[in-house]
Amino acid sequence: MNTKRNLIALAITAFFSLSAFAQTAASTVQRDVNQQKRIEQGIQSGQLTNKEVSKLERGQARVNRKEARTGADGHVGPAEQANIQNAENHQSKRVYKKKHNNNTP
Repeated sequence: MNTKRNLIALAITAFFSLSAFAQTAASTVQRDVNQQKRIEQGIQSGQLTNKEVSKLERGQARVNRKEARTGADGHVGPAEQANIQNAENHQSKRVYKKKHNNNTP
């Protein structure tokens, strides 16, 4: 009887862990898509120079590599997720600064 309860508890825990991981992965992917759209919008509007776009693309590639390394073992812990979130926030600020620095192509 006790083993059965443990298995049920384990199954419930695994379900919620996978659900949280999937939600985190989906939000990270959506954030990457939004970031890319912001860069493309800056190109279209003339707010970003080619040099700025190049730097922003390299920065986004670094964030993407960090995400890939973090998720390579199949588990993203809270500290790792916070690290990725911090990198995304930093990159977002870079995009904003580059778009609003009055440099035009």
